[in-house]
Amino acid sequence: MPIADDIDDVRARLAAARRPAALAGAGLSAESGVPTFRGAGGLWRRYRPEELASPAAFARDPKLVWEWYDWRRGLIAKTEPNEGHRALAEIEARFPEFWLITQNVDGLSRLAGSLRALELHGNIWRMRCTGCARTLENRQTPLPELPPACGNCGELLRPDIVWFGESLPPGVLDKAFIAARESDLFLVVGTAGVVEPAASLARLAKANGAFVVEINPDETALSEECDISLRGKSGETLPRLLD
Repeated sequence: MPIADDIDDVRARLAAARRPAALAGAGLSAESGVPTFRGAGGLWRRYRPEELASPAAFARDPKLVWEWYDWRRGLIAKTEPNEGHRALAEIEARFPEFWLITQNVDGLSRLAGSLRALELHGNIWRMRCTGCARTLENRQTPLPELPPACGNCGELLRPDIVWFGESLPPGVLDKAFIAARESDLFLVVGTAGVVEPAASLARLAKANGAFVVEINPDETALSEECDISLRGKSGETLPRLLD
C-alpha cells in the first residue's frame, strides 16, 4: 500500500499544480480486464503479436490480421473503465491544461470522459483506409466482413494502430512532448517504462522541473528517476489523490 505521507504529499502537489500531465500504460487498463499486450491473454492461436501487428503481415494476409483484431475488439468490448480511468478524467475536469498521454489502444480513457487524451499507439476502434487515408470509428463486434473495405474508395481498411516498424503519429507525439516539457507534475501510471519514446516523456518532464510520481504495484525501469513511487493499483491510488 502507498505510504500515507506520500499520498498526502502528492495530493497537495496536485492541488497546487498548474499544468499536470499523465502517462498511462497497460497496467491502467489491465485492472479493467483488458489483456496486456505481451501477457498470456494477449496471445492468439499460434502467433505472437509481433508476427501480426506489422505492415508486412497485413500485406501478406489482411484477413488473418483482421481476425486477430476482431478477436481483441471482442475482448475489449466486454470491459469498462475503472476508477483509475475515471480519476484521470476527473483530474482533466479540474485542470484545463491537463493532458493524458496513453499507450493504450482500448479507448477506455475516452469512455471514462478523458477528452484530452493523446493516444500514442492509436485506437483499436478506429480504422484507416489504405487508399484514401480516411479514418472512421467503428465499434461493431464482430465485424460483418473481414477484411473490411472503405466505403469511399473501396480499398482495404486497416486498424488505426501503430504497428511494429511504424512511426508514432507525429502530431500526437509532438503534443505529448510539449505536455511533458510544460508539466509541473507528471504522473506515470501503470507503465513499465521500457517502450520508447513514451518512456522518455517522464525523463523529459523531470529535466524541465516537473515533480514525477509513479503509480505502479511494482518497481519499474523508471522508478529510480521518479521523485515518489506510490506502490499500489492505479484504480485504488489515483482516487485517493482527489479526496
